[in-house]
Amino acid sequence: MDARSLPRSSSVKSFNAWTAEVISLVQRVSRARVEVAGQEIGAINQGLLVLVCAEPADTDAIADKLVAKLLKLRVFSDDAGKMNRSVVDVQGGLLIVSQFTLAADTSAGNRPSFTGAASAELGRRLYERLLTTARAQHPVVASGEFGADMQVHLVNNGPVTIPITVRS
Repeated sequence: MDARSLPRSSSVKSFNAWTAEVISLVQRVSRARVEVAGQEIGAINQGLLVLVCAEPADTDAIADKLVAKLLKLRVFSDDAGKMNRSVVDVQGGLLIVSQFTLAADTSAGNRPSFTGAASAELGRRLYERLLTTARAQHPVVASGEFGADMQVHLVNNGPVTIPITVRS
């Protein structure tokens, strides 16, 4: 079955150049860090590692909505052991890393196509917007380096890994 024929409520990502929707993969971590050329450029302790990819129709408003969602996402345990607390509640960090490969389309073979990803110019602008918005609203925000060959190290707590798509 072709992913494009599935209903939008499906957990399978369908690509549509006319719909604005930033793609992200969020991991609850005990700690995470990102390195470029052997140098650590961003690190957090408890918090969320956010891998993010912009698509061609994405806007600043979409980036802002993603930050709001991340800060309210209740994936940390409360005293009863239920996922009821946000990164704000636990005073955790955000490590935001650009990852255009989240837009990969493998429906036509074994080599992924990345035509669903935004241009490098738009991707960089939206990534910077995401970081600026997050830093204005949360005290602990670290980042990767857009377009760099990065090494991401993490301890996934749970494990908890959640795909998030924010639409306009």
